[in-house]
Amino acid sequence: MAEKRVVSTQEKQGFSTQDLILVAVLLAAGAVLKLTVSSFLTFAGMKPNFMIAMYCLAIILVRPKLFQAALIGFITGLISQIPMLNATPLVNLASETLGALVCGILVLALAMLLTMSSLAVAEAGVFTGVGDSKIGGAGSIEVAVTVDENGVVKALKEGTTSIIVKYGDQELKIIVRCKLS
Repeated sequence: MAEKRVVSTQEKQGFSTQDLILVAVLLAAGAVLKLTVSSFLTFAGMKPNFMIAMYCLAIILVRPKLFQAALIGFITGLISQIPMLNATPLVNLASETLGALVCGILVLALAMLLTMSSLAVAEAGVFTGVGDSKIGGAGSIEVAVTVDENGVVKALKEGTTSIIVKYGDQELKIIVRCKLS
């Protein structure tokens, strides 16, 4: 019998020193790139904003909480107030904060989705028997797929079936079209 896999995570209490240094270096690099390179890359009156690229990269790498992501955006907005970096005073404070918040929400949602899928694979890996699945008419129950100890799904019959993965109070339903080769 396969041993049950356990996925453990540790919740961060705040920014570590490494996180702060990484964010600071990326924001500084974004400011330097915006001052220098963006004027060479001007196309039809538009310049790339390397500050946005760098705070998004910082949020992706550090994975802060939402208020911390908004704080990164606010700090970016403050840096953008440097006269050579700013075309519209004070607008960047709100826009960069909101943009960083949205980026933080997207990173958080993606992290939750990846965590759910990895937990689902870990749970499926424990299952070594044959699963029952409905194929065909109403009420007909036939074995359609097997799931091995590595979580690999193998078709036994052709047809369409669904695999339901439950973790806690969350449920993920995957529709699978089975074809025999």
